[in-house]
Amino acid sequence: MGSLWPSPVLVIRMKLSTLTALVASIDEGSLRGAARRVGVSQPALTKMVRELEVELAAALLVRTSKGVVPTAQGKVLYEHALRVTRELNAATDEIRQLGGTMTGELTVGAVPLAVMLLLPETLRTFGKEFPDIKLRISEELYIAQLQKLRSGEVNITVGGIPDGLSTGEFVVEELMTTSMVVVVRKGSPRAKAESLSQLAGAKWVYTGASSDSGYAKLLFERNGMAPPPVGAVVNSTLALLSIIATGDFVGLMPQQIAVQPLATQFLTVVPVIEGGFPLSVGAMVRSDAVVSPAIRHFIAHLHRAAHQLTRMS
Repeated sequence: MGSLWPSPVLVIRMKLSTLTALVASIDEGSLRGAARRVGVSQPALTKMVRELEVELAAALLVRTSKGVVPTAQGKVLYEHALRVTRELNAATDEIRQLGGTMTGELTVGAVPLAVMLLLPETLRTFGKEFPDIKLRISEELYIAQLQKLRSGEVNITVGGIPDGLSTGEFVVEELMTTSMVVVVRKGSPRAKAESLSQLAGAKWVYTGASSDSGYAKLLFERNGMAPPPVGAVVNSTLALLSIIATGDFVGLMPQQIAVQPLATQFLTVVPVIEGGFPLSVGAMVRSDAVVSPAIRHFIAHLHRAAHQLTRMS
């Protein structure tokens, strides 16, 4: 039995317009909505999808009373069509940028750490120099960002550099080092703690997909201690800040952020004798990806923001 995955030659042979029709149909959930999005009549769009089904000898969409949903084969082609579209758009942007026209899109994956630490200044300076580059920021956990980097959904990922990262798969540009320091809400009696052992029974905020990950767990294990109780698990900057600042929780935050006047209004750094958790922060791209001028400039602005933070701290 043959594979359901279309070969690269077959994907290239298909008309881009028919692939666009399929993507729009699945995204919109209806042929009428897809036709409006693509800018053709509904019968014309239906014909495009039918051409794909005939070429592949497989049904790609199932009509329901509420619209259309993809079949298993349709989902496979949808993922490939998205990849083809992204690659073509990226190639178009790169050609224009090499010609001196800095336009296009740049999708940046960032973990909460990077959103707090580097992106505000980077977006300010990069946006000022290249106003015609549309930036899209995706804030998620690192494992999700790596998956998006692999699939091409993001062009570059910024965050803490994990141990054991495959150097053959990714190219890493180290930007700075930081220390994830212990913080509590301003006025908390836990601010008087002198060691991690005195905070071992407190509820900690974990930044990760589950209680099996997170800098809090790594900090305690680094000092030969069992991980502390999980008070909350978050994957966003806003959740991390709001939970620690308003509740009886303990968490970790980049030192450069924790000492800023805005943060010190709500948070206090706990000077435990063990110190914080050391972390290298960097930018990553796929090793097999073409680094466009926009990406190179964005990394340069990341370095500038990192230098400024290091100098201030």
